[in-house]
Amino acid sequence: MNIRNCVVVLRGLKTLKIKTGVVKRYTKEKQSYEKEASQQRAKIEKFKQEGKDEHFMRQQDGCLKESEMMVPEVQRQLLKGYEELKAIVEEQKGELGQTGEYKTAVQILDDAKAHLPDEST
Repeated sequence: MNIRNCVVVLRGLKTLKIKTGVVKRYTKEKQSYEKEASQQRAKIEKFKQEGKDEHFMRQQDGCLKESEMMVPEVQRQLLKGYEELKAIVEEQKGELGQTGEYKTAVQILDDAKAHLPDEST
């Protein structure tokens, strides 16, 4: 393998690592917003049962709506990162297919599938 090929492989490896990190981060971020929304729903239900005042309940509802609004936005970013990583994985299979980074990228893609918007799976 000559120097030029080594440089190309190293660039591909670097890009693969970066895009893998992006997909991993957005997957975790989406999970975090979903968990936050779920916890906020439970809080609101508890506060309703406790008879909290209306102003307080509106504030809590606003927090819930904010978390719920973030989920589709993060999903869009995740989908974009997923498609970019998938293209790199398909393109670099021959050159990087045996590397640990490549295998990690494939695993991250598989893990992220469940968090993509329904119409993209």
